Amino acid sequence: MAFQRVGILGCGLMGSGIAQVCAQAGYATIVREVDQATLDRGLARIRSFLDEGVAKGKVTPDARDQALARLGGTTRVGDLAGCDLVIEAVVENLEAKRQAYADLQPVLAPTALLASNTSSLSITELGAASGRPDRFAGLHFFNPVPLMRLVEVVRGLETADQTWRDLLDFARSLGKEPVTAPDRPGFIVNRLLFPYLLDAVRSHEAGLGTIEEIDAAMKLGCGHPMGPFALLDFIGLDTAYSIATVMYEEYRDPAFAPPPLLKRLVLARRLGRKSGHGFYRYEDRQG
Repeated sequence: MAFQRVGILGCGLMGSGIAQVCAQAGYATIVREVDQATLDRGLARIRSFLDEGVAKGKVTPDARDQALARLGGTTRVGDLAGCDLVIEAVVENLEAKRQAYADLQPVLAPTALLASNTSSLSITELGAASGRPDRFAGLHFFNPVPLMRLVEVVRGLETADQTWRDLLDFARSLGKEPVTAPDRPGFIVNRLLFPYLLDAVRSHEAGLGTIEEIDAAMKLGCGHPMGPFALLDFIGLDTAYSIATVMYEEYRDPAFAPPPLLKRLVLARRLGRKSGHGFYRYEDRQG
């Protein structure tokens, strides 16, 4: 299937990044948010990212201007009519996604594909809620989307072979490297990553070292680009807590159980970079 027009539900950190790479790849792209203020922040984030690319010589001014010309924003679901593919990137909450699909269903053509950027929820369950399970799959990007090459393409029980192939081709057209992941919480990356991140929190609670010492040890001793606490702040502690909870409920493995400190930080609204304070303090908040 040749996609011409791509819609994005949600213009937060992930949704804006997905919209940007779609527009840069040559697709007419429209991103929808629930209110104008949130939409404006997301579109400003895209422009800022592209402007930074121009300043660093990684994006030409002409390429930036063409990408922005292909990109539109809206607060109306009806404006997604005519999209060949819609990628949902709303909050990681099952009911919120179900409502988004219910609103979208009357708008989309029967032939359109729908994909979710969920990092932990069941694609089979979301596909059933979408009303088009054979034309539904997971399309899990990684943050920051314009820089991270991996995309996990996740097949639900009812995902058609053609849908899967079309989404693999679509990911490649964005310059990404797709891998097929199983429909199990965490897919591939988070299934392997989260036991490490959560154990770092538990180890700190047990007195293994300070936050700074553990991060430095993993960076300098293992060559990681950032330590586990800096990475958790980057992911967002609320998002990390949600992912860990879903995986623990599925596997009942203590390795996936959210540590008490992580829960307390979320309750205190210390969510990481996006709130300005998580395990570390940040002067510049992310929108």
